[in-house]
Amino acid sequence: MSASVTVGVSLKTYFGHARARAWFAEIAPRLRAHPAVADGRVRVFVIPTYLQIADAVAAFAGSPVRVGAQDVSAYPAGAFTGEVTASELAEVSVTVVEIGHAERRRLFDETDHVTAAKATAAVEHGLTPVLCIGEAEHLGASAAALANVEQLAVNLEGVPTGPVIVAYEPVWAIGAAEPAPDAHIVAVCRALRAALDADPARAGSTVIYGGAAGPGLLARLDGVESGAVDGLFLGRFAHDPDALLSVVDEAAALATVSPLTPGGAP
Repeated sequence: MSASVTVGVSLKTYFGHARARAWFAEIAPRLRAHPAVADGRVRVFVIPTYLQIADAVAAFAGSPVRVGAQDVSAYPAGAFTGEVTASELAEVSVTVVEIGHAERRRLFDETDHVTAAKATAAVEHGLTPVLCIGEAEHLGASAAALANVEQLAVNLEGVPTGPVIVAYEPVWAIGAAEPAPDAHIVAVCRALRAALDADPARAGSTVIYGGAAGPGLLARLDGVESGAVDGLFLGRFAHDPDALLSVVDEAAALATVSPLTPGGAP
């Protein structure tokens, strides 16, 4: 596995306000006390609803855990009723924004070009996009790799220089009983990594996998090809704090070097 491993969580809208606050209160001290989180071997981000952001920021204050938003406006501040701007998210200490999730594309007709516009707004205000991409149909690994690399290019068209977190989430695996096959995940993530590495504007970018992700998956992916996948993007599995911590423990076992020690990644 790579020098550091990323573990992200999106809470979608499963939690009401009180439950979210209780979850933050339980998980925050455990993540703060985790040695691999503290020294940067495991990089964690949590994405609650907009109304839960302030409580999340307060709960994770003083820890390396990053707080994100589940969407961002493609527009600047102004007469755009109902939107939440990148500038305001940055103002309230959000550092990552989830963009282009399959649900946004399906339910709200968001296109690749809308995704690129939102990613542009995010990067312009110092936010790191968690750029969700994935094929809708169950393709073979080679075809899926090609489709995702092409989608990535469109989603990054015109986006200013800056790192991104690419979350590969094949649509057919989201909410499924099992994740995509290990070799399939590795093949697609390897291709995405190669595309990012070939673009100097995306230095420091990360490729993670989401879609029925859970315990044991990181180790299996590392067994197929070490370093091909930089981490996981979790959904409902992370609602159980013990389950989330088990994935963080697994990530810690695979991280090779602390980014906060000599020889580590920045």
